[in-house]
Order: sequence, then C-alpha cells, then structure tokens
Amino acid sequence: MSTAEGNVGIALALVCGAGAATAIGSSVVFFPSLVKLASRRVLAASLGLSAGVMTYVSFVEIFVKSVDGFVGAGVDPDHAFIYATLSFFGGVIFMLVVDALVRFLSDQCNREKDCDNDQEVVAPHCVGCSDDPVAELNEWQQRAEEELRGDTNTKTSATIQSNEIGTTNDEDNSDGNNSNDSFKDNQESKVESGNKVVLENAPSNAELEQKKLVKMGLSTAVAIALHNFPEGLATFVAALNDPSVGAVLAIAIGIHNIPEGLCVALPIYYATGNRWKAFMWGCLSGISEPVAALLGWAVLANSMSDTVYAILFGLVSGMMVIISMKELIPTAHRYDPEDTVVTYSLIGGMIIIALSLVLFKL
Repeated sequence: MSTAEGNVGIALALVCGAGAATAIGSSVVFFPSLVKLASRRVLAASLGLSAGVMTYVSFVEIFVKSVDGFVGAGVDPDHAFIYATLSFFGGVIFMLVVDALVRFLSDQCNREKDCDNDQEVVAPHCVGCSDDPVAELNEWQQRAEEELRGDTNTKTSATIQSNEIGTTNDEDNSDGNNSNDSFKDNQESKVESGNKVVLENAPSNAELEQKKLVKMGLSTAVAIALHNFPEGLATFVAALNDPSVGAVLAIAIGIHNIPEGLCVALPIYYATGNRWKAFMWGCLSGISEPVAALLGWAVLANSMSDTVYAILFGLVSGMMVIISMKELIPTAHRYDPEDTVVTYSLIGGMIIIALSLVLFKL
C-alpha cells in the first residue's frame, strides 16, 4: 500500500508521457515533409510492435500479477487463477462495450439530416478506422507533396520576379515603383495560395467551416476520449504497483499513439487548412489518458487492497489484449496486406519486452 502511494508521481508521469505521444503524431501538420515518411510499412510496423509488447506483457506479467494478487488476499491458488481469468474476460467485455459505444458516437453524425447536406469533417476515433486507410494515407502523402511543391514554386516565382524588378528599376526608376507594388500584390497572393491547402470540396466560408468543426467536435471528442480512457487507466494501475511494468506499457501505448495523433490531425488540416486546429484535435486524443489516471486514483486511493489490485490487473490484461487483437493487428494488416513487416514487428515487440523484463529482474 505504501509502495503504491509512493509510485503515484511516477505512474502519472508515465501516463502523461504516453498521452503526449499523440502530440508528436499531430505535429506533422507543421512539417509536410514528414508526412511522406509515414509510409504503409512504417505505420504497420509501429502498430505490430506495439501489439507485440502489449500482448506479451499482458499474458506474461500483468495476468500473473492478478493471480498473485488474489493469492496474496488469501484465496486458494486454484480459485485465484479462476478469479483472474474472470477478471481478464471482464476486461475484454468492457473494451468491446466501449468500442461499440465509440462507434455509435462516431456514426451519430451520419444519421443527421444536416450531415447529409453538408460535407462533414470527421476525424477517425482510432488508427485506421476509415473505410480505406491505405487510400487515405496515399491521399495525405499526395497532398503533402503538392503543398511542398507549391511552397517551392512560390519561392522560385518570388526570386524570378525580384530579378525582373531589379532590372526594371535600373532601366526606368519611375516604372520601378509600380512594378514593385505589383510584385508585392502578386507575391502575397501566391504565398497565400502556396501555404494554404486548397481542396476542391473544402468549404469556402470561414463561418461554415467553424460550424462544421463544432458539429464534428462533440461526437469525435467524446469518441476519442472513451477510446483512450481505458489505456490511461491501465497504464496508471500497472505503474502504481510496478513502475517497470508501467513503463513498458506506457512505451507500447505511446508507440501507437503517435500514428493515432497523425490520423486524427491530418484529415482536419486538409479539410480546413488550419494547422493549429488540427494539432489541437490531434492532441485531444491523448488528453483523456491522464484524465483517466487522475480519476482512477481519486476513486481507488482509499480502497486499495490486494483484492482490488488483483481485479484491476485482470481487467487491464484483458483490455490490452483485446486492443491488440481487435484494433492494432487488424489495422497493421490493412496497411500491410502482404504481411511483409507485421508478423516480424509483432515478434520483435515481444522479444524487446521479454529482454526488458529480464533485465529488470537481474
């Protein structure tokens, strides 16, 4: 009990670090060149690696701690295993219910008449949740390349026109001022069109864009928060009892939070042209994790016991496994249907966590 209380600061720091990883993924809206690095294999490998870490640590470490917790509470070892197993599948069922609720909230906007008339900006509630994530990724990379090409063309045009203006000023000073003014107007318009992502179907009215973001915001924000809430609670509970296990789990969650932030921020940016709004919505997907940790500590601070720890560890192991099996691995295969990196990264994640746990025990 005293050890757990002493680990509260470490546990909160690990949860905040995992949640902040979404900001790393969201920050690509400020660096279009980084979007081109987010290839299908890179995303598939990161998701497979994270799934390997989470699956291995759930079965080998967290589930075992659940059994030990029940034994420490005075339960017979055979019954302790049964209780841990029930807790495990309780976590699985809990995540399935959360996933169903998240999908309901995400699809709510599509049932409204207003959304049928307008083109809504809907951010995915998880990585790869779109109908065709590969086509979506290709579209993002193409737009990033167009944006970079537009910036290059703007700089080139500005340089050429500057040279022309310099020549004109040498030949005719009176016409130079008019040419310079014309150049400034042209350059400003080109810079504006070069730095702003122009979409054929993007709304042209700023107020309309804002209204659409507000419509999108409620359902998507709640969906993202519900989706990541259990991950924050799981990391906090694991770190509270054993910071080494919590650190490994935080790293695994942080790895797949990076592409999650990217997949949330980029659609909003390419629909609105506003980098900061896209970055904010991307970061929102990770805020719920430290919130979950704080709420978990507020509820459990005065009721921690071996039995409570055992139940929580069983729930956490089930939640982590179903997240890996239902979300991370299927999405990784959607990005890599030929399985060129998914299986190897999955095994690699297991090897990494196994070596880490061995070193922690030495």
